[in-house]
Amino acid sequence: MPLPPLVEPVAALSDAERARTARHASLRGLGETGQRRLAAAHVAVIGAGGLGSPVILALSAAGVGTLTVIDDDVVDASNLQRQVLHRHADVGADKVASAVRAAAGLSPETTVIAVRERLTADNAQRLLAGADIVVDGSDSFATRGLVAAATEALGVPLVWGVLQEFHAQVTVFWSAPPEGVPAVRLSDLHPPDAVGEPPSCAVVGVLGALCLQVGGLMAIETIKLIAGLGEPLLGRVVVIDALSGTQREVPLAAADAAPVTAAPMAAAAPPEIAELTAGEMLAAQEAGATLLDVREPWETESGIVAGSVVIPLGDFLDDPGLLDEHRDDDGPVVVICAHGIRARTAAEVLQTRGIDASILTGGLARWQRA
Repeated sequence: MPLPPLVEPVAALSDAERARTARHASLRGLGETGQRRLAAAHVAVIGAGGLGSPVILALSAAGVGTLTVIDDDVVDASNLQRQVLHRHADVGADKVASAVRAAAGLSPETTVIAVRERLTADNAQRLLAGADIVVDGSDSFATRGLVAAATEALGVPLVWGVLQEFHAQVTVFWSAPPEGVPAVRLSDLHPPDAVGEPPSCAVVGVLGALCLQVGGLMAIETIKLIAGLGEPLLGRVVVIDALSGTQREVPLAAADAAPVTAAPMAAAAPPEIAELTAGEMLAAQEAGATLLDVREPWETESGIVAGSVVIPLGDFLDDPGLLDEHRDDDGPVVVICAHGIRARTAAEVLQTRGIDASILTGGLARWQRA
């Protein structure tokens, strides 16, 4: 449902700002009043990396009045493939310095408060105090948990996104929304005791262009909340699969709330995928299950589970029928990868084809550690 605007508008825009944002003024539902709300808003952005980069660029260009950018890292050459805020000349410099430079070049009236400090349990509320809304572009679940806890304590909305490899999720959490609107928290989507720490993008990679898509969606949600425009993603999660070119919506309710029925045109939630231990996987193989390893050739060079069928994920998604050539019957399939993320993607495809599919929980990395 539409929500009331998050902030009161400034009294007036300067002539220069009115000219710069003229294409917003003609947007139905936003207009000059909405633009004045953007000018009044204070947004805190956690991270100036893959997600923070497009968020900072988009919100600066949109005319948000104040951006607090929190990041204690410096620019590395490997960041430039996806962190479009930075340039080759910035390598070795503070990431927050790029935010100051880029915002000034796009929107001279936007104030950037650069905070070169790591967000912790001790400083999170202090760093986020005063922000009307928080955008989390951090890259670890530990930090995301701290940001979520701080925004819940402060009662401000949290625009949240996460991505890895070719996949992403975007939603909005708010512990104290307007009266009549159900509260939704990070713990409703990812219970703390069920998350763990997924592998970093340095291990499994990330499609650089996907960062722009996800960051753009996060910026849009921020603008909608500030201006009271449209229907924010509160109680809904957008799930993106860049490989299949799909974007679907999954309803999200508080963990202790009654089940929510999706709107008539909303996409169905992905199928439940069973997770097997290494022992259970080998027992399933002994009973006739096919083991499908979707890792890349450079990964399988070091060895595979005996009897596995090896089809890299990209090849499998291009033609799931490749597996049929290696199966003698319609029995179950257990999918294997390094950490379980790619395996889940393949298992979901198999489920849609009517095949009983499960995955090795935690992937081969967890098995090797054990």
